Formats: sequence, structure tokens, C-alpha cells
Amino acid sequence: MRWGAGVHEGIARALGSPVKLARAVQGGDASEAAQLTLADGRRVFVKTREGCAPDTFRCEAEALGWLEAAGAVRVPEVLAVSDGTLGVPPFLALEWVEGAARDGAFEEVLGRGLAALHRAGAPCHGAARDGYLARFPQRNTPCATFAELWGTHRLEPQLRLALDAGLGSSAIKRGFERVFARIDALSGPAEPPSRLHGDLWSGNVLTDEAGRPVLIDPAPYGGHREVDLAMMRLFGGFSERVFAAYDEAHPLAPGAEERVPLWQLYPLLVHANLFAGSYVAMLERTLVALV
Repeated sequence: MRWGAGVHEGIARALGSPVKLARAVQGGDASEAAQLTLADGRRVFVKTREGCAPDTFRCEAEALGWLEAAGAVRVPEVLAVSDGTLGVPPFLALEWVEGAARDGAFEEVLGRGLAALHRAGAPCHGAARDGYLARFPQRNTPCATFAELWGTHRLEPQLRLALDAGLGSSAIKRGFERVFARIDALSGPAEPPSRLHGDLWSGNVLTDEAGRPVLIDPAPYGGHREVDLAMMRLFGGFSERVFAAYDEAHPLAPGAEERVPLWQLYPLLVHANLFAGSYVAMLERTLVALV
């Protein structure tokens, strides 16, 4: 692999065993990834990205640790992380999760586990440090309300990027004007901040060797728990059994279904800025449904 030598040296130094074999695997849209087999027999998942910000993978390592601390849903163990200094490229090394067929209770375990993750809570709406979503910085400056965070640190930055790129039709501009004018009312009743995964689409849920769920690639912060659920519904891949199990463990406030389009605006903006095309049309339809 073209990035292999430097990363392999860093892995060998961090884990105490040289790399014997490397095999490219899916690592998402933003990173290159591989399964590395070490000389001592261990297999690890490693991802890297050329030109990324120095704290990119350290942020992800801390994010995984924050989710793991909730004791709710399994996340991969962080084995090593590099910020690109000392001649070693930036990388993140995680335990290799050997997948298997889903256990018969997979959906219920995921729904209840997500409810427990949210119940673990967060100190504020936001986080102590900023993070990333895909290739974009994600500002997590704590806010008094989640509506403020959602409007100021989620929707506005991505909308500016879209408008600067010429992706904002008149319908999108008018729609967001109405959203910003009513965002407090649209956000529904206040809730304490939940511990969010932050990017919970089906590709970020693996199945482990026991057939149980594993969460990967978080972009976490403290916020409204309906955000994770709305993301899960945006692109599909989750059965209604997951949502039923969640609601049984942690019932949603009245009006949750009507708020789904509001929470889907942010990931749609991100996808429009990454890929344009049909996501711009999806964004327009979501705004119409909301306002």
C-alpha cells in the first residue's frame, strides 16, 4: 500500500511487533484503511489520511473512549494513535472486529444499548473540544440550549459552505430562513444533553464475533438524543425493532416524529457539500416537509 511504510513503522513501534501482512479494507469516504497482521499474530484495523489535521485521529480515539465509558454498546479498543509527528504519518489503530451473522436479538440489543448510551448523558450541549464529521471541522462550543447549538454550530456553517459552492437554490435559502426564525419552537421540549454518537448511519454499526452491535466512526457531543435516531432513519438500514426497543427503554417526547426533518438537515447539508447531486434535492424536500 502506498502509505504503508511509515504507518507500518509507527505500528511496529507502538505495538511492539512488526507488520507481516497488509490488506486494504473499507475505511469510509475520508480515510484509507487496512487490516494489518502483525508478526505476533495479532490483527489490527488501521486508517490514515494524507493531509489531515494533526488532531484528527486523536479526536476519534478520544471519541471512542467517551462512548466506551458509557458501558452501553461495544466500541473497538483503541490500540495506538499518531498525530503525524516524529516522522510517522497520522493514523489510528483499533482492535480488529471479526464480524459474524447477527444474533437474533441484535436489533433489541442495539435499541436498548443506544438508549443507555443516551442516558449516560453529557456535561453540556456541545463538548469540551471541537471535532470532525467526515472531512469537515465540527464546532462543539457549549451552548445554553440545543437549538442554539444546532442552528449556530451545525446548520449555519454547512449552509455557508453550500451557498459559497453555489448549491443553495432560492428554495433552500428561504427554507433555512424560516427554520432559523422558528428553531426554538421546532426543537420541541427541552431535554438534558444526551451522549450522542453523532454520525449513526448503518455503515457505522458493525456486528462482532458474537453477533452483537459495535459502534464505529463517532462524531460525538452532548445534544438532543433524537439526532441519532433521525440519522438512523435518513438512509435506512435499521429495522423498526431497533426503534421499538429504544422507545421501550427510553420513550421519546411527544412530537418526535415531526422533529425528524429538523435533525436530518445537518447530515443532508454535509452530504450535499461532499457529493452535491441528489442530496441537494433531498435537502429541498426536507425543508418543505419541515416548514
